[in-house]
Amino acid sequence: MSGSCAVFIQQPHDMVVVAGQPVTLPCAITGYHGMVLWVKDGLALGVNRDMSGYPRYDVVGDHSKGEYHLLIQRTELADDGSFECQGIQVGIRSRPARLTVLVPPDDPVIVGAPVVSLRAGDSLNLTCHVDNAKPAASIIWIRNGEVLNGAMYSKTLLRDGHRESTVSTLYVSASNLQSGQRITCRASNKAAPNGKEATVTIDIQHLPLVNLSVEPQPVLEGNTVKFHCSAKANPPVTHYRWAKGGAPIREAVGETYEVAVDHSFFSEPVSCQVTNALGSTNISRNVDVYFGPRLASDPQSLQVDLGSDAVFKCAWMGNPSLTIVWMKRGHGVVLSNENTLTLKAVKQEDAGKYVCRAVVPRVGVGEKVVTLTVNGPPTISSTQTQQVLYGEKGQIKCFIRSTPPPDRIDPTNGYYSVNTFKEHTASTSAEARNPSGSATLGKQRVPTGMSFTNIYSTLGSAPNHRLYDYGGRFVLAMGSSSIELCERELSDSGSLQDAPCDSSASSYFDKTSKASASSSTHHSQSSSQNSDLTRPLQKRMLTHV
Repeated sequence: MSGSCAVFIQQPHDMVVVAGQPVTLPCAITGYHGMVLWVKDGLALGVNRDMSGYPRYDVVGDHSKGEYHLLIQRTELADDGSFECQGIQVGIRSRPARLTVLVPPDDPVIVGAPVVSLRAGDSLNLTCHVDNAKPAASIIWIRNGEVLNGAMYSKTLLRDGHRESTVSTLYVSASNLQSGQRITCRASNKAAPNGKEATVTIDIQHLPLVNLSVEPQPVLEGNTVKFHCSAKANPPVTHYRWAKGGAPIREAVGETYEVAVDHSFFSEPVSCQVTNALGSTNISRNVDVYFGPRLASDPQSLQVDLGSDAVFKCAWMGNPSLTIVWMKRGHGVVLSNENTLTLKAVKQEDAGKYVCRAVVPRVGVGEKVVTLTVNGPPTISSTQTQQVLYGEKGQIKCFIRSTPPPDRIDPTNGYYSVNTFKEHTASTSAEARNPSGSATLGKQRVPTGMSFTNIYSTLGSAPNHRLYDYGGRFVLAMGSSSIELCERELSDSGSLQDAPCDSSASSYFDKTSKASASSSTHHSQSSSQNSDLTRPLQKRMLTHV
């Protein structure tokens, strides 16, 4: 039935609804009792109250008052569109009304959640996905109640043409990360103004952090100490390994190790190696062990030539700090406070025993004794009668006892060699000179008790008289003849006698010292040199060893 006065007293209008919620589009026509048609996007939904094709749709209201309201229960995204209410029998249409269906985002998803693990020192990139939102969700990152800036966003429109997905990536530097920290991704849109959240916990993994303690310290050698190896690790500790000086300690297990310490613990550290899934951490500690002196370098006895240097070395270790002194046994005088003792140009009186002593205060004393042997010149025997035999002119024979240094013996012939001559010009009186220019050796004697420096006053001198110093052996040259002067010990009678010796006799004398007779007797015989004495005499002596 039509009516000329049929008019809309209520028309549908634009509305926004969240998917899942009901919505009612109003439509009321006064003065009209004909058929009413609802149209969506140009398609008829049903006539009057018949919405059988759309189970979620109903036409509600007082029919007698011309109310034909469209009720949509549990709206869906498919309901989004343009709606009209029409009075088809009178040809009237309402204005189109836009129904906008909002879709809240799905729950945010953080890649790697709920726990993101990383190694200490590494930075972190967190990614949060928020899908199926209409409109697209906005995302913020929150840590400890504060919004983190600097995230990057991207949006993607889905195939239905309505919904969108959003991806946000947050970069966090290593310096801003802590293990156990919680970071939240919050997504929201008009359909979910309060937002939805996802939270990730930061798990910073690291090698074991190890501390090795030793108690008590310091400790006397022989006492017991306890090592405690405490470690913090993520992931947890899986194994402990103990070693001393690099050698494994098989009996030590777990976090602690007890042992009676000796001096070796002072120089050989004890180490504790702690292992977890990421690797191992090793830490070492020495023990402050108090112990008495121990030789680190053993000094050796020495045998040196007269006039040479002697160098002794010794090294001690001890704890606490030790002091070292060198002394000659029986003298009590400190010769050196260092590891090294150097004796310059040794004399016969330097021979003897020397002590290297180390003192560790309040702990102990250590000593090492070494011997210095000084190789002296050959000596005239003081235990047998010395007989000087005179032969032809220019010849003298004498018996001597000597102790030649082993390094002066020539292994090819059993003789031992001598040093280079030093020439001295005679400056004493010429009273003893033979008018013929040759020495009457059988009549020349060196007075008792005279030193070599005063020989000239006895034997006389002339321009052709020269004194040759042959490494401590003195040879007086007189014309074409020569005489060797040697100094010997007390004779059996107890008087000091100096006598001429064969110029070729092997004598290795020191002018200022007299060595005691202590070796086997040697016999030396040769003729005097009749050659030009301005040249050095022969360098190989004929003394048999």
